[in-house]
Amino acid sequence: MGLYNKYILPKVLNCACGSKPINYQRNKIVPLAEGVVLDIGIGSGLNIPFYNKSKIKYLYGLDPSKELIEIAKPLADKNQLKIEFLECGAENIPLLDNSIDTVLITYTMCTIPDVTLSISEITRVLKNNGKLLFCEHGLAPDPNIVKWQKRINPIWNKIAGGCNLNRNIPELITSSGFKISNMEEMYLPNTPKFAGYNYWGVARK
Repeated sequence: MGLYNKYILPKVLNCACGSKPINYQRNKIVPLAEGVVLDIGIGSGLNIPFYNKSKIKYLYGLDPSKELIEIAKPLADKNQLKIEFLECGAENIPLLDNSIDTVLITYTMCTIPDVTLSISEITRVLKNNGKLLFCEHGLAPDPNIVKWQKRINPIWNKIAGGCNLNRNIPELITSSGFKISNMEEMYLPNTPKFAGYNYWGVARK
């Protein structure tokens, strides 16, 4: 899986996570980022075109994949967006306590190995009046679809870079002490239902 993860998977993820329905979702949430921003799981930079640059004071882009970051860098240059890239996982964020105004996390909670620890780290670096913007796919509300998510997940996890289909996104956020102030959810159009149930919104400490 080494060669697959290094050379093939980054391109697959860039293509799959840049579909029209997913980009439509990004456009709902990314422009809300403001101040000093931390983009968790910036990956190949698919959020970059959707930032409102006039609202950004400083932008950190965190991702453990060197290969994906290398794809993101020229996109940042093209969009004239200065980003300090942090090549690491979200379980140990190399930033000071209470230093971030906005944490943005899109299509990333599904993949983080220790998502509970990562949200704890997000809580640490986020200012008391800061906000967590999220847009994620996860556990569907329909028992029938959930059944398929559970069946497919072990295989999906291996071929999709550790992505999980059935994480309960709202529960993960609230169990870490966040309060969700606004959230919407729906199945994305033109997307298989087992992978297309989306949650997006704003949470605060």
